[in-house]
Amino acid sequence: MRHSGRFPLVLVLCVLLVVSRPIAADDDRFDHRRMITPELRLSVDRGLAWLATRQQEDGSFGLRSMYRSNPGVTGLCGLAFLASGSVPDRGPYGDVVRRTLDYVMSCATPTGYIIEGNSGYYHGPMYGHGFATLFLAEVYGMTEDESVRDVLKRAVELIVSTQNDEGGWRYQPGSQDADVSVTVCQAMALRAARNAGIAVPKETIDRCVAYLKQCQNPDGGFRYQLFRGAESEFARSAACVVALYTSGIHEGPEIEQGLQYIRGFMPGSVQSRNRKYYFYAQYYAVQAAWHADGDLWKVWFPAVRDELLLMQRADGSWINAGIGPEYATAMALLVLEVPNGFLPIFQR
Repeated sequence: MRHSGRFPLVLVLCVLLVVSRPIAADDDRFDHRRMITPELRLSVDRGLAWLATRQQEDGSFGLRSMYRSNPGVTGLCGLAFLASGSVPDRGPYGDVVRRTLDYVMSCATPTGYIIEGNSGYYHGPMYGHGFATLFLAEVYGMTEDESVRDVLKRAVELIVSTQNDEGGWRYQPGSQDADVSVTVCQAMALRAARNAGIAVPKETIDRCVAYLKQCQNPDGGFRYQLFRGAESEFARSAACVVALYTSGIHEGPEIEQGLQYIRGFMPGSVQSRNRKYYFYAQYYAVQAAWHADGDLWKVWFPAVRDELLLMQRADGSWINAGIGPEYATAMALLVLEVPNGFLPIFQR
């Protein structure tokens, strides 16, 4: 079904006015907007301003890591600006989003594979393809730019055609095995594309869901692969729950047990902070809480909001070992921007 969440400039301005207005204490329908505090707005503004200074001349992001010019990292940075209300050529960061879009589209090959060809090998290029495709889908869903549609359609077709016999995806398009992390990345891209009106076979989604369900452990968490990495981990478990939600699974034992597992890693706790892949985990965990709504959302978002505000550096950025501050800042911003509701993929 085609998604209705498109945001011309007038609508964006109207939403900004609604978000900024005082909310009556008894208006439970807008409970999430009470979480957008002045401190949060300032933090996001500082983060976006810093991130904009890190864009390279060609439109890419990622200056000092092995992921320099990676289209996936660049796509995530673009998503952070989209989630603030800017779209290509419109909004405070319209020019930044336009150049981001142009760069990501320039990385698309005739086969549909989105990969940067001049920076050498980097780990897991299907991650880059998935996040870049997600960015294109969100841009198309918000603008209906037909030039984006053509590139997006080919990118989706590549994902569909490279789904393996296990029902998932791995680091390379032709891999015979799968892992839940790369699979979730493709699942999110497919859902965003489907929201925007791009055809995605139901069989592809069904096989993906079946694979993820098979990877769930008795404790509610998820293993890395079907036949190895059997222990549950917070980051990938949060990702799998979100993928199930966005694939149309809104209730049932897999969701209930997955959410129960995630509750053991509340932001601010030792279990949350002393983990690898912190920003990746929080990016998905806040979405899981958002989809679950109710008490989990009301507790989770203020906790992760306050934690991220404490972690923000004086220049407005966040840091992450390995991938670089551009990635960490984009992910932190996306977490903090969920209540805005601008990104179609963040809408319930």
